[in-house]
Amino acid sequence: MSSRTKARKRALDVLYAADVRQISINESLAAEAARALTEPAREASWEYAREIVGGVVEHGYEIDELIETYAVGWTLGRMPHIDRALLRIGIWEILYNDGVPDVVAISEAVEAAQLMSTDDSSGFINGILAKISQTKGVTQ
Repeated sequence: MSSRTKARKRALDVLYAADVRQISINESLAAEAARALTEPAREASWEYAREIVGGVVEHGYEIDELIETYAVGWTLGRMPHIDRALLRIGIWEILYNDGVPDVVAISEAVEAAQLMSTDDSSGFINGILAKISQTKGVTQ
């Protein structure tokens, strides 16, 4: 598993925990940071994970607005927690991180959904992220 894939997983843990536990992302981030200090092997992926989480926090309103726009018939509250977190990470990477090709951001989110979410989630996430990728020049 690449260090970026591990970082996405760390960021997913932070966003998911905040959502499920109904705590602030900053509180969830602090808990994960404390955990990372006790596990030196996590250090390599930690920097990019913090970048992802910080980007999701910074652009959260725009990201959630895009999810609501492209998730036809679905509200954020109706989606599984894991799907919301995966979409937030994928959208941040597509729109705000030029260092990650869109196809990689989409593939990583879809693969994570296949492993961790419902049978339909990977297709749902793929559709939303692909549409955002196709229209990103218009949405920015």
